[in-house]
Parts: sequence; C-alpha cells; structure tokens
Amino acid sequence: MSGVATVLTHRRAEETSAAMEPLLTAARRAGVTLRFDVEETRKHGLAPGAGLELDAPVAHDVDLCVVMGGDGTILTALRAFAGTQVPVFAINFGEVGFLATIDPDGLPADLDNAFAGGFERLTLPGITIGRPDGAWTAMNDVSVHRKPGLRVADLGYALAGEEIGRVRCDGLVVATPQGSTGYNLANGGPVLAWGVAGFVVSFIAPHSLTARSLVAAPDDLLTINNRSREEPVEVHADGRPVIELGPGEDIAVEFARCNAVLAQLPGASFYHRLRERFGRLAR
Repeated sequence: MSGVATVLTHRRAEETSAAMEPLLTAARRAGVTLRFDVEETRKHGLAPGAGLELDAPVAHDVDLCVVMGGDGTILTALRAFAGTQVPVFAINFGEVGFLATIDPDGLPADLDNAFAGGFERLTLPGITIGRPDGAWTAMNDVSVHRKPGLRVADLGYALAGEEIGRVRCDGLVVATPQGSTGYNLANGGPVLAWGVAGFVVSFIAPHSLTARSLVAAPDDLLTINNRSREEPVEVHADGRPVIELGPGEDIAVEFARCNAVLAQLPGASFYHRLRERFGRLAR
C-alpha cells in the first residue's frame, strides 16, 4: 500500500518507544507516509524526515490509522474516524486490548502486512447521544451516572416511544456489541457477539429487585429521562464526561447512526478473542 497513515499512540511514550523504529522502517519499505499530530510529534521527539508529516492535524484524508496503545487509545482512533471508511489497525500496548488487531510480538512482519492491506475490515456500530445543543458518539458505551456526593439517580427510560421503566440506581449503561464486554459486563449485563444487530441497556447498582438488563432492537430509539426533582446526572461517552442532564431533562440515544472500521486478521473470531483476552486476566 502506498499512501498516508495516521499514527496514534499510548499517552505514555515509554510504553511504545521501542516500536517506533519498526513502524518507521516498515512504512519506508511500503512507501507509506506517516502522519503525526502535534502531541504525537512532541511525545516521541520526532524530527523532520522523508516519509513523515509532523505537527499535522488528524484528518480523514488518509488510507489507514495505526494505533499503538490500549483500548482507550483504540477507542479514540475509532471515534476520530467514525463515519469514514478508514480502517484502524490496532497494536495492543494495554492490559486487555480487546479491540486490538494484534499483539506486539512479531511486529515487523505484522506491520508489513498492515501496510500491504493484509487484513479484513470489520464494521463496528457506534452509539450517538442526541441533544438540541449537540451530539456525541461512543464506540463502546454511553453511561449515565449520579454525581459524587449527591443522592441516588432516578432514571426513566423508553424504547420506540414506549416507557419501559423507572429505576433508582447509581447509573445506567448503554453498550454496543463490542462495548458489551466492558462496563456492561461488569454490571452483570449480557455479552453481545460482534455482528449482533442491537444494543444492551444495563444498570449500575439498581435499588430494585426487578431491574434487569435488556437487549434492544437496532432501530429502536432509546430515551433516558432524569426523573429527579433536584439532582443532575452526568452523561459519559466511552468513559469521558460530555454533558450534564438536569432534573426533568432527557437524552435520545441511537444505535449505528455512525460506524467505524476496525482492521482484523483474516479469519479472526470474536469467540477466540473473547477467550484469549478475558482468559488471560484469570490466569
């Protein structure tokens, strides 16, 4: 592959410093120009050279995004290129790396394959939060939380215009299939295999004997309402606070309005990934 590839790395440069030279070498072999934004250029102390674009903003006019980091860095890349056809090729430098394409072992050959386009493309659906004042997209999950020091949240939720319930809880999580192995799983919610069309709603510490996780159909609009008369709640997208929901206010949540593309090895299986990544934590 000739062309341009954006590079995003772990926030701690020392975690990925040893992989920079194999990356640069493989890109030169393939005739690929590597693009680094201001933060990446500073973080790795890069100097101008052939095949490098430094201090360049992240833009969609590239052929590939190479990520070296954990799931947080990978999610940043997926959000950055959501709505485009730019594949994200992710090398795991994190603890779990459930979204990673490969591990760092055998890196030179794997990078050659990446720049040669030797991977399959998997479309991952996002979740979009809609409000009159803006919209935000998450690739893993959207979560609603009671604010620290305030009383328990009181949340109502409806699907396709039908009110489903009202739950006093510490919060609520709406997860995509790829995000169902994260916060949702920690809440006891079901794991959705990649390729399932739909999303899951689960609750954080519900003060109820009847609140249960729910898998929703992909086209059903979810509405979440803050039923509290006094307490605001926070809304997070992929773990990042994005807005505050005041008493009586609501948000609309849509599934797969915006998708991203993840590179994966040919023949890679979700179930193999599930066993390897989560089995590793149990050893």
